[in-house]
Amino acid sequence: MKNNKKNYNEQKQHESRPTTIDVVVVKENKILLVKRKNQPYKDKWALPGGFVKINEDTLSAAKREVKEETGVSIEILGIIGVYSDPKRDERHTISIAYLGFPLNPNSKLKPQKNETKEVKWFEIDKLPELAFDHKQIVEDAISVLNYSSCDSCSECSCE
Repeated sequence: MKNNKKNYNEQKQHESRPTTIDVVVVKENKILLVKRKNQPYKDKWALPGGFVKINEDTLSAAKREVKEETGVSIEILGIIGVYSDPKRDERHTISIAYLGFPLNPNSKLKPQKNETKEVKWFEIDKLPELAFDHKQIVEDAISVLNYSSCDSCSECSCE
């Protein structure tokens, strides 16, 4: 009897979009940004992040990418959102954005030689122009932070 089941690798693969992560790393009133060394958005400031490896979960990818690109070890506070507009990135990525904080707020910043030109903490109200849809991600993170920091919605603008 002939086996009609095909090996997964032999099947016609569906076009799919790559998964990335972005991380809004906060300390006090600052956000950690990296200046990109490569296209797309070469020489623009962006959130630390990158592609999820094939055998990696997204939380591990978030921690790995921040450490690789900035030298900072982080803890994840939670998810900000999923960003899937096909126009957000010319590579058509889907990004899962996380909120994190440095395990050691005084960590020395170390740019990754092959991807990152510079790493810097920016005041939340003095951010440079950001690559991709990172401005929206930061705005969403600020909303999450404002909401989670209030004791009651009657005391803040989170309604």
